[in-house]
This record gives sequence, structure tokens and C-alpha cells, in this order.
Amino acid sequence: MYEDNNFCGDNYGAKHSNNNNREVTANRPDITIKNKEEETCTLIDVAIPSDRNVVQKEAEKKLKYKSLCIEIKRMWNLKYTIIPVINGANGIVTRSLRENLETAPGKHSIYLLQKTAILGKSNIIRKVQQCEA
Repeated sequence: MYEDNNFCGDNYGAKHSNNNNREVTANRPDITIKNKEEETCTLIDVAIPSDRNVVQKEAEKKLKYKSLCIEIKRMWNLKYTIIPVINGANGIVTRSLRENLETAPGKHSIYLLQKTAILGKSNIIRKVQQCEA
């Protein structure tokens, strides 16, 4: 039923790289979900930039995978969706994050995204301080 060996639910095939015939500069989103029954392909890319670059990073991610989406449409004849999941290093999120997460399959919590980013940041700071000591 699926072209690859990774599964995500009953109707989804999840891939982490895309093989295509044309040169596409950005061809490795973090998560690719291909739903054969609904004939859709969802590209999810995650980033944790500094807080002042959150909005710019979201626009960059949408633009970055546009050529890949054109190839997906041409090769697989699927409708595509680009979902940028952008969470600032201090937990700042874009206004469209909730809307973006609602289009992704599964349950998602903005609170948990923020908590993970902050804990990851504090872990990095702790390691740096231990190296300096």
C-alpha cells in the first residue's frame, strides 16, 4: 500500500527524503506525509530561530519548499500543503502556528512545543557553563 517502509497511521506514509528527477535545492523537509487515499502530500518543516526572526523564518520555510511542491504535483499528481512549525528559542510563536498545526494530522500542543524549546535552550546553556568551569 505504501511506497516506503515508514508508517504514520493507517492512511499515511511518512518519508524523510524525496527522490525526484529534477534538481530541487530544498528537497528534504523534516517530515513528509503522503496520504494516498485523499491524494495529498503534507510537508512539515520545524525550526527554532531567535525570537526576532520567527516571522521571517516562517516565510522562508514556505518559499523554500515551493519548488519541491511543484515537483510533487508533477510527479505524483497530489495536492500539497506546506506546514512550517516555527517556535522561537524563548517560546515565541507566530500568529499562524495554531492554524498551521490544525492542518497537520494528529494532536498537537503549542504549550509542549514551547516547553520543549525552552528546556532545550536551558540544557544548551547548562552544557556551555559546565565547559567554561
